[in-house]
Amino acid sequence: MEAIEIARKLAALGEQGEACRAYGLVIQSGEDPAGALEGAVYILRSGGDYRISYTAFINLYNQGYFREEILPLITKVFYEPNIKMLKSRYERNCRHLAKYPYLFRKDFLPFEELPVVFFPFDDHSGYIPFYPAEERFGDFVNFKNTVISRNFFKNLDNPILAADVYSQYELEYLNDNVRKSEDIGRENHIYLHYSDWGTFCSYLQCLSLRTMLESRKLVFLIGEEIEQYPIDFKARFGIDYSQYSVKPVGIREVTRMIWHTQLSTHNGGDFFNEVFDAHPNLIVLPSLMMSEVAETAETVRKVVEGSTSLRDAQQNIKWQSYLVEELYHMRDRTEKDIVVALYLQSKMAVSGLDQGARIAPALFFQPHFYNIVYSLRVDSSNRTVLEAKNYDEIHNSSLFRNFKYIKTFTPMRRFTTSHAASVRFMYNVAMSSDDQEKGKKKTVVSDAVMERILNRSFMIDPEDRLYKDGVLVRFEDGKLNPKATLRALAAFLDLPYHEETMSYCSWGGEPVRVTDDGYAPGFSPVQVYKTYDEFANESERYFIEYFLRDAYAYYGYDFQYYDGQPVDEAKAEELIRNFSTINGYMSKTWIKVFREAEVSQDGERVAAEVEEKVQENLLKDYIKKYDKNRLQNVRILLEGLEFVNRNGQPLHMMPRLELDPALLENPIYH
Repeated sequence: MEAIEIARKLAALGEQGEACRAYGLVIQSGEDPAGALEGAVYILRSGGDYRISYTAFINLYNQGYFREEILPLITKVFYEPNIKMLKSRYERNCRHLAKYPYLFRKDFLPFEELPVVFFPFDDHSGYIPFYPAEERFGDFVNFKNTVISRNFFKNLDNPILAADVYSQYELEYLNDNVRKSEDIGRENHIYLHYSDWGTFCSYLQCLSLRTMLESRKLVFLIGEEIEQYPIDFKARFGIDYSQYSVKPVGIREVTRMIWHTQLSTHNGGDFFNEVFDAHPNLIVLPSLMMSEVAETAETVRKVVEGSTSLRDAQQNIKWQSYLVEELYHMRDRTEKDIVVALYLQSKMAVSGLDQGARIAPALFFQPHFYNIVYSLRVDSSNRTVLEAKNYDEIHNSSLFRNFKYIKTFTPMRRFTTSHAASVRFMYNVAMSSDDQEKGKKKTVVSDAVMERILNRSFMIDPEDRLYKDGVLVRFEDGKLNPKATLRALAAFLDLPYHEETMSYCSWGGEPVRVTDDGYAPGFSPVQVYKTYDEFANESERYFIEYFLRDAYAYYGYDFQYYDGQPVDEAKAEELIRNFSTINGYMSKTWIKVFREAEVSQDGERVAAEVEEKVQENLLKDYIKKYDKNRLQNVRILLEGLEFVNRNGQPLHMMPRLELDPALLENPIYH
């Protein structure tokens, strides 16, 4: 029986939910236009997901089917209830622009004659444009989509010029991040060029310009008016901005964060920190422990709130006086404001800052955790859920919530190399803890193999605001093709590529040198090819490559250990039995913990050799628990590498930074 027949039978039986699902399959197949129309009408009338019907109607219309039926239907259902709202917004924008001095054309079209009609699609600024003259619908538009789609700030030598910007989010972004001409002592308006007057007028149905017009930063140029760029404001308007002196960047001028995420330990994050250090349009510090950032911000907050006067606050906080004054008088002070102030007062963070730049700096932030640990959970629908307390902390942080604009980038390094380097680091730290005071918490080597395969931080919910405007950049690309990688990354982050500071690695503007432990900074490729063989064996690496095989394929890494053969539970168990390297390092560090435990019998401490034997048995039992946990996770992973978040939404691979082939200095690393 065909899907359409099943859907009709279910509808006749009054099984609306099942009928909607069956009709949804009919629509999805795209093979039966009449069936798709029937299904879309049924879903709409029965209270199903209207978006399925709406999308089906649009697709059918654009394909030339049932136009005489569809257009009146969706006009009545989706457009007419919103005409009043659209017309009111259009007329309001026209009134404000009619009085605005930097829009030089005022012949606004009557609402009924606009060449683009916007059909509201949802309650979140989503619309479907309709072009009557062409008898077609355009693609879905979300005017508040939290993505900066282009490199607006590529060149700061001249005032910003951008063409056909119709995103509410991007317009506000420009207005919020380009500094006032009065604050930098030179003409610094934002020139917005729109190629067609009718189209510009049409979009005024969907935008809200009033607040942005108040700052008078925007200059609108229509069509051939582009020839006026840039305008001599002194000659044309009698405004001489050179009479103003440069003002230092204010705390609330910083509205955007560049979040440098920690995918896992030893992933090459320091390299990117060092490259962006001293960039003239960033306030940047090395990676900071997230817990310490929160504690410091809370300490400053208490000091400010406990100060009885501005003078008292300035005595209690030894910063530049203007920062203390702004923070003290600030209404609705947030953690974001305090952290920005902490960065602005740091000599290292502002070591390269250009206070007279055309744009406000972004806060370059890499919150660090001792380790990123994920857990697996199977939900009631038999879906695999990924959870990590570290990223819950990020999502719940008021610091992140209060940044209006967030660009995210995540460094990735070959998993087996990153894993072995992490084991090396954990072991060295743990063994050096002998010098610590007795009773102080010992550090150990954790089950790094399992942590590695469960850490799928590269898989994201594409609608998650913190990752919505994000990209993954490979460490190997940065080292082997720095020109292509860093130019592409700067463009994605909407920064100018500043060759003077981005062609070497530094801290606080001072070049980083080779360290005693062999760390090779800068653009040396040494760490690309280092494999740390004594800290991971072939079984462990085979295991990692197999259970991360989807990431290897997506991000362009070839297998070095996994041979492409199927892996079942027996094969996985065999590999786990050969985890001699990770188990060895875990044992060497955990035995130190167990040896602190005294063994007694009938209240008397046993002989040293008996105590040592008990401690060794405890350690063996402890490692067995890890083996049991490994097998439990393997059984889940063998079901498939498909994951959802806590809300059941599918997770997708984070997009990879695309490089310009013309800029490659070496073949792409695999």
